[in-house]
Amino acid sequence: MSDSGNSVAKLFGIAFTLPDQLREAYGKFGVDLVKYNGDNSWTLPMPASYVIDSTGVIRYASVDPDYTVRPEPDELVRALDALKHA
Repeated sequence: MSDSGNSVAKLFGIAFTLPDQLREAYGKFGVDLVKYNGDNSWTLPMPASYVIDSTGVIRYASVDPDYTVRPEPDELVRALDALKHA
């Protein structure tokens, strides 16, 4: 999914604004967040995974402000399998 300007992330409440010191660090690494996001909000989304059923109900959600914490693939597969039996 592409989320220019993090508009969906903002709706889900998972967007955050980078502090000034991180903006400088991103610039030193050549990351042009303003160009990438399509605006100058300096926002990024927290890593998130969702399983949403065909009616739009979120059946599984994983969000963590620590970008190194992600769900295991088998956890997501179980959530998807649960949709078959719902």
